[in-house]
Amino acid sequence: MNNVLKKTLKISVPLLLAVILGWYSFSKIPLSQIIPHFKSANYNWVFLGTFLGLLSHLSRAYRWRYLLEPMGYNLRFTNSFMAVMITYLSNYGVPRSGEVLRAAVLTNYENIPFEKSFGTIVSERIADLIILLAIIGFTLILEFNFILNLLQQTISFKKLAILAIAGILMLGIGYYFILKSNSKLATKVKHFFIGLIEGMASIFKMKHKWKFIFHTLFIWIMYIAMFYVTTFAVKDLNNISIGAILIAFISASFIIAATNGGVIVYPLAILAAFSLFNIPESPALAFGWIIWTSQTLMVILLGTLSFIYLPIYNKKSKTTNL
Repeated sequence: MNNVLKKTLKISVPLLLAVILGWYSFSKIPLSQIIPHFKSANYNWVFLGTFLGLLSHLSRAYRWRYLLEPMGYNLRFTNSFMAVMITYLSNYGVPRSGEVLRAAVLTNYENIPFEKSFGTIVSERIADLIILLAIIGFTLILEFNFILNLLQQTISFKKLAILAIAGILMLGIGYYFILKSNSKLATKVKHFFIGLIEGMASIFKMKHKWKFIFHTLFIWIMYIAMFYVTTFAVKDLNNISIGAILIAFISASFIIAATNGGVIVYPLAILAAFSLFNIPESPALAFGWIIWTSQTLMVILLGTLSFIYLPIYNKKSKTTNL
């Protein structure tokens, strides 16, 4: 398979899947049931949620500087923020393409070698993955009985026990396979876990490690806060539990990472999560569209302005320094 075909499939398949799922969802829940929730929504909460999302992006831009500083690079905050917003905007076109573009911005405007800036982005992703795994762990503990009951309702206890034993055996076999095998797949898995451990260790070796950790925690707290406060915009979701919030947030986070910015699929992920808690479908889907639309509009606006202003800002900076 040539590179052109791979890139075409990478863009078209997620979009086609999103269109199919979107058509399916609206065939089950007509727009006539969703639009009233848009009309009655309290957009003060939506604006607050958008502002909290913006704070997380600002913090991400500032955090990046701590990873580049030990290598002798003093990244300008304005360039860092614009690169971050361009990343998010680019990911709506091709998933994960923004990370490459983000590193390229620093190469062009900060004279930072591409491989070094891209390496720091990987370290960032490792830190974010650790926090997301911690959120998942906390949610499993918080909603342990609910999740267990849900599994028991879905499958019998006997089947659940068999699945658990099979899972443990698979993990054991996988662990042995990774240690002993020299195949490409095993090597990739080894490198991933080695990189994960090295990434964790490097965080504690950096000069401003506690500031980096603070910003990492702040970013994810703002993500969850953004999600939480926006639920108040839809009156039928005002009494929603924190467990439902976290499960829907985790579901939506994975969708964002796996698709073109969660186009159409993001609201469906929230609908699926909320349905586990018997939350009515129409306000759940309306909330998904409200929060996705508000965050997407912010990314489109700031990402587009960043594309336009980035060369202008750096041209001015060069002129000032002459």
